Amino acid sequence: MTSELRPVAVVSSTASDAHTWNLVYLQLLLEELGFAVTNLGACVPDELAVAECRRLDPDLVVLSTVNGHGATDGLRLAPRLRAALPGAALVIGGKLGVDGSRGAEAETRLRAAGFDRVFGDGDLTAFRRYLAGLPVRVAS
Repeated sequence: MTSELRPVAVVSSTASDAHTWNLVYLQLLLEELGFAVTNLGACVPDELAVAECRRLDPDLVVLSTVNGHGATDGLRLAPRLRAALPGAALVIGGKLGVDGSRGAEAETRLRAAGFDRVFGDGDLTAFRRYLAGLPVRVAS
C-alpha cells in the first residue's frame, strides 16, 4: 500500500535462488527512486513470500533470480502473489532459464501467470522506464 510519502516495494529471490548481490542492488536502486523497500532475501519459500506480501501490501513486488530457474519458480509463484495482491505491480527479472536463450516463450508464460513485466535480460534502463510509468510517485 502506498504510504503518504513513499510507495512500498518488496524485493525477493525465489525459493531456489541463494544469490543476494542482485537483491541488494535492486533494493538500493528502488530506495534511490523513493520506494520504502523490504528485502526478503535469498531462498525465500513461496509461502513466506506470499505471507509477507499480504502483510506489507506493497505497490510493487520485484522477484530477481540469478541461478537460471527463475521461470520455473516464477510460474509457480506468480498466481499466488497475483491472488494475494491484485492491484500491485508484479515483475520478475534476471536469469530466467538455464539454456542461455532470452526465452520469448518463457516471457509469454510468465506474463500469463500474472507478472506485469519480465526483465529477463537484466535491462535496467527498461526497468527504470517501467518504474517511472507506475501509478505511484517515484523519482526518475
